[in-house]
Amino acid sequence: MSKGQVDRDEFTKYLEQTLDINRFRDYCPNGIQVEGRATIRRLVTGVTASLALIEAAIDAGADAILVHHGYFWRGEDARVIGQKQKRLKLLLGNDISLFAYHLPLDMHPEFGNNVQLARRLALHPDGRFGEDSLGWLGTADGVRTVGDLANLIEARLERTPLIIGDLHQPLGRIGWCTGAAQNMLGAAIEAGATAYLSGEISEPTVHLARESGVAYLACGHHATERYGVQALGDHLAAQFGIHHQFVDIANPV
Repeated sequence: MSKGQVDRDEFTKYLEQTLDINRFRDYCPNGIQVEGRATIRRLVTGVTASLALIEAAIDAGADAILVHHGYFWRGEDARVIGQKQKRLKLLLGNDISLFAYHLPLDMHPEFGNNVQLARRLALHPDGRFGEDSLGWLGTADGVRTVGDLANLIEARLERTPLIIGDLHQPLGRIGWCTGAAQNMLGAAIEAGATAYLSGEISEPTVHLARESGVAYLACGHHATERYGVQALGDHLAAQFGIHHQFVDIANPV
């Protein structure tokens, strides 16, 4: 295969090995979810395989789309109707492959959402916590209070976090896990975190943060998970000499 293109099956196998997808018990199939054309020259990445992302990929002449949030989640309606039918029809009608990696992309030590968020916020990881070690622990240089951390998040993620806690509270160790990981606050507390940041927040999270004295910062599910898929896409472009474009579909959540 000449430079500037890659066989789809070779591409799939490389991703399976690189992300070690078989080690994870996940809520969805990781890997290729929809088969398109046999050769990939142009790759579009995004956070979620929404209709808007597929349309943008078509406009970009993409052969494949790679996302963090794909399809066929555990417990969802298996019928191909409504929005699922519209999305799949566009992919199949334009012969575009869809690749999706959920927990493998969160966890990867180089391209993962957690490590990429740490680099974005200049956090220094030095530990893990929680089931399957999904949560990360570390410190931040020059960030002394919860308010300092909130200001850093707003500047680097361009998103004002929702904060439960005292802005003047001194910071020690910081815990984080991107996306919908608010239920890991308890594990972060047990691991010794003085503040914990994630994407989303739920009603019980507020009470646990208040009662424990561990600050909680909800920074946006989409906002915290934009960076892993970009890093992986850039790596694949360098590895195979293909064209890569990240498309950020705005999402306030």
